[in-house]
Amino acid sequence: MHYDHTATRFLDRMADHREASFWGLQLLGWSAYFVAQFVAALFYPEWLGPDKLRGYIIVLIIAATSGLALSSVLRYVFRRVRDRGMAVLLPVSLTAVYAAALIWRLFINTAIASFLDESVSAHGLGQFFAGALISTYLLLSWSGLYYGIYFYESVHRERLATARAEGLAREAQLKMLRYQLNPHFLFNTLNAISTLVLDRDNETANLAVTRLSSFLRHSLDQDPMKKVTLRQELDVLGLYLGIEQLRFGSRLTITQTISNTASQALVPSLLLQPLVENSLKYAVATREIGGHIRIDADVHADQLRIDISDDGPGLPDGGIPADGRGVGLSNTRDRLSVLYGPQARLAGRNLEQGCVIELTLPAELQS
Repeated sequence: MHYDHTATRFLDRMADHREASFWGLQLLGWSAYFVAQFVAALFYPEWLGPDKLRGYIIVLIIAATSGLALSSVLRYVFRRVRDRGMAVLLPVSLTAVYAAALIWRLFINTAIASFLDESVSAHGLGQFFAGALISTYLLLSWSGLYYGIYFYESVHRERLATARAEGLAREAQLKMLRYQLNPHFLFNTLNAISTLVLDRDNETANLAVTRLSSFLRHSLDQDPMKKVTLRQELDVLGLYLGIEQLRFGSRLTITQTISNTASQALVPSLLLQPLVENSLKYAVATREIGGHIRIDADVHADQLRIDISDDGPGLPDGGIPADGRGVGLSNTRDRLSVLYGPQARLAGRNLEQGCVIELTLPAELQS
């Protein structure tokens, strides 16, 4: 995995400076060819004496320079056929490589004849074509490296494009799910304010509008893709509950038990509001005596567990139906599925009095 990431970073830098990268690799590769040939010749001192050293260095310079030039021409040919399928790519590439190898061998043999003793110059067609096979092998190796980098980079680009497309789709889905909550929440809250106005409780209605404004400002400032600490999420939830407290008064009581570790865990923004709203709707609003909502959170075995319980009538059939219980539960289930997949779980069960919604997700602690 480490090597894969290193190769990815290397290819990203190459893609950003493709021409400079190509010529940098060309100079590096053909310089290495020059050094390798020179060092190999040093193992045969009886053949390469001091009187021939200068001539041999010139031959190697010509071989490396002509190899660099011919491989650059091959690059031009390869660029024209590399996306046209193997039926075209393979024969054209092999033909071009062999033709370049013959020309390269001609340069090398001419340099040997000009700058070294005649006894080591290559004469005869047999020796010429034998030397061309070595040149072909070297240029084939260069071609394999060229196509390897190109196709690996192509696969890398496709992976990035796919990842970006999936990321954009995921972001769009999350934003859609997040923004579904605002109209739903506003409908309930504005109804409550309307009731306060009809009851001529203008002071309370005005306070409700002020708290609603604060809550919406926080809501709109939050990026739907951003995660916040559970403590920050509870602070924003407090703004919402402040609005509902004006509506229900003493009929609504809320308690929280949040561990220090859980308070620093990251959660999707506005995760709890629809769940608490659901409890308010079914456990508080429908009962003359009101109700009690309890929020508990703790971290166990790298899992953040949040329980939202109430003392209302409970869940039908003892659990959350497949389509959720209202917009809040189904929306939250969808958000968790998109963000965490099977690592997150939303479940519900009835208590002796009321029910509890159990939320489990990976514990990502703020660093």
